Amino acid sequence: MTIKMIASDMDGTFLTANDIYSQGRFERILDQLAARDMHFIAASGRQVKNLQELFEPTISKGYEIDFVGSNGAMVATSQEQLYSVHLSAEQLHKVIDWNARNPESAENIIIMTGDRATYVSNHATGPVAQMVFQFYPNVKQVEKLMAVDDHILEITFVWPNNEVQQHVAELREIFGDELHATGSGFGSVDVLGKGVDKAAGLQVLQDYYDVLDSEVMTFGDNGNDLEMLQKYEHGYVMPNADSFMLEAIQKRALNTNVNDGVLQTIENYLGI
Repeated sequence: MTIKMIASDMDGTFLTANDIYSQGRFERILDQLAARDMHFIAASGRQVKNLQELFEPTISKGYEIDFVGSNGAMVATSQEQLYSVHLSAEQLHKVIDWNARNPESAENIIIMTGDRATYVSNHATGPVAQMVFQFYPNVKQVEKLMAVDDHILEITFVWPNNEVQQHVAELREIFGDELHATGSGFGSVDVLGKGVDKAAGLQVLQDYYDVLDSEVMTFGDNGNDLEMLQKYEHGYVMPNADSFMLEAIQKRALNTNVNDGVLQTIENYLGI
């Protein structure tokens, strides 16, 4: 097989913990990828800006990394933004209104990811607020989310982790094909525009680089990775993934995220 693009989720997949990756090992792999005209893509629920900050120590050395951020709502190469999909004002109102009417949403937290900033209610405190500031750049706490003047890429609801798939199913039943709902770990349910997911984001880069589906390798561990693991023949689920992911995807990365399973699997493919 010939691979030209390798895309990996970040949390629970590429990163070991606390935004840590094996920089030297990864850069040696990037050297090999560049020599073979291959591309590495960070595909995450995180915003592109957050991903750029995460990989700044590597990018600053001249290495090129492409990005599928906000679960596919924004796509960028190392040089330019290629694509973005925003929620309409009508869609925002529908989702926020649904949440307000849902009795199970009384204690959840709403996060809106915009082009210019990330917005969260000023009522968010404690561990949830800390999580928002860790995973999102330029966070602004506001009194009224619907009063925000920005283009919104996605809405994230944070629930107890064991309720995520239940709420994903409920949102999909209510909104059908009008919106895309997916779980992205840490108790988060992301709501995006119609047809927006990581596989769709990768297709933008495939078109840009002229890459076939058979030439793409992907890694993931959670519901927001499912489309990009199912679409491609070389889709690998992490051994540490949730049980529903292990049932859905047959191929396994060679090790868990904490043991650099993505890097190990790539090295095995490259023969290094």
